[in-house]
This record gives sequence, structure tokens and C-alpha cells, in this order.
Amino acid sequence: MCEASAVALEFISSLVPLVSRIRIADPDLASQLRRAATSGALNTAEAWRRDGRDRAMRFRIAAAECAEAATALHVARRWGYVADDATAPALALADRLGAMLYRLQHPRR
Repeated sequence: MCEASAVALEFISSLVPLVSRIRIADPDLASQLRRAATSGALNTAEAWRRDGRDRAMRFRIAAAECAEAATALHVARRWGYVADDATAPALALADRLGAMLYRLQHPRR
């Protein structure tokens, strides 16, 4: 497993308690957060079995899903569903994963 896939899975693990809290106040937002994080992890893993532009596209999709999941956390914070300090570790992982996925989309030549 590549490091980006490991970070994507770690990001999902960090979301488990947050999604449970968000689900109480907003089941739709919790579902969207779960779907985005899951899609990001799956596309990250799938990219490693692809070549060329197809690989870059999968990493691009994974990065977009990661950004969507992070934004869902920000929305949940703004609505007061979760505290800022509770989301900080997950958002740090999302930022790290987003940076990794960017580099994978744009490898140095």
C-alpha cells in the first residue's frame, strides 16, 4: 500500500467519531462526508493500477473528494455540530493527503 493510501485510511479513521456526532444533527451531511472520504480513499488506491492520464485523473478525483470531505467538516463546524478542536486532527490529515495527491498528479520530471 502506498503512503497516500495509508493516509487516506487514517483520515477515514479520524472521521469515525465526527461522523457519528454529525449524523445526529444532520444525517445528509454525515452521509456526504462518508461518501467523499470513502471515494477519495478508493480512487487513491485505484490510481496505482492505472497508467498515464488515467492515473492522474484518479488522483485528481481523489484530491477533489478529499477537499469535499474537508469542506464538509468545516460546514459541520460552522453549524455547530462539532467543535473546532475536535476536527483539527482530521483536517490536518486532509491537508496532508491533499498535498500528497497534488504531488502524485504532478510528478517532478
